[in-house]
Amino acid sequence: MIRQQNYSIIRLGVIGSGRIAVRFAPEVKYVSGTNLEGVYNPRIESARKYAEQFELKFYTDDLDTFFDKVDAVYIASPHNTHYEYIRKALEQGKHVLCEKPMVLQTAQAEELYHLAKDKDLVLLEAIKTAYAPGFLKLLAIAKSGRIGRIRDVEASFTKLVSGDLRELSREENGGSVTELASYPLMAIVKLLGTDYKNVRFETFVDGNNVDLYTKIYLNYENAVSTAKIGLGVKSEGQLLISGTQGYIYVEAPWWKTQYFEVRHEQPEHNEKFFSKFAAEGLRYELSDFISMIYGNEKKGFKLTPKESIVITGIIESFLNNEKTLTMKY
Repeated sequence: MIRQQNYSIIRLGVIGSGRIAVRFAPEVKYVSGTNLEGVYNPRIESARKYAEQFELKFYTDDLDTFFDKVDAVYIASPHNTHYEYIRKALEQGKHVLCEKPMVLQTAQAEELYHLAKDKDLVLLEAIKTAYAPGFLKLLAIAKSGRIGRIRDVEASFTKLVSGDLRELSREENGGSVTELASYPLMAIVKLLGTDYKNVRFETFVDGNNVDLYTKIYLNYENAVSTAKIGLGVKSEGQLLISGTQGYIYVEAPWWKTQYFEVRHEQPEHNEKFFSKFAAEGLRYELSDFISMIYGNEKKGFKLTPKESIVITGIIESFLNNEKTLTMKY
């Protein structure tokens, strides 16, 4: 009641009405201070179906009309459209929560974060794991010194997909890296920092030159790391953090962190940790987004603009074929 007296309800709109947008809509009701008002999609029939499914107040294929009816936007459109939608939203004075990868070029990421800062608006990249309670607990323990100095981080995220999908379309920047790399790279950057020394890629591509399985090697001054992502190869989706006094094992799917163990040389010293990951987990990122709009800048530490920009830069390096060993699938 106090919050409602001090702050107005944030009118939220969705740009895009695909699979992730469908998973997002039910999560909004679990976040106080906001209401999902409507949806924009240039394909009006898709917008209509989405609005009817979730009983929204409006749907439209006109972007100006959309911006007039909302205070903040959640962008869940294809990768290639993110930059233009974010820029237009910020220019219209709207706060932005954008699905990963936010953009595909470092210069674009830097431009947009600067624009948001100049206009005193919130711009947040929606890598949901970064905002999840279990992952935050994991970070705190990993950085506490309980396993000594971190020397190696290995993170894997793979799934099998097939058919005529956006994820497998070269024209829409599909592939394992653009689809999945944001998650393991986020974990590596949060654990080891943004100041990596070099990056290298090894990847399998299909006949259309879409990467189906990729390993990313990031080297730091005193640590190494590996991100393993795949759309055409299945592997264990675990996170392993190796330290000088022990290691942390996070079971699959680690990006929905619910259970992990701190393991030592002597098994009797091992510790187990449990945490809740509610439904799709999108409510966590939305909750922080709304809180930051209300002025709680402390929430921004979970995924900072610098970390987001560095992740974008690694993905851009891959797309530019820098230091890449390519093999046919």
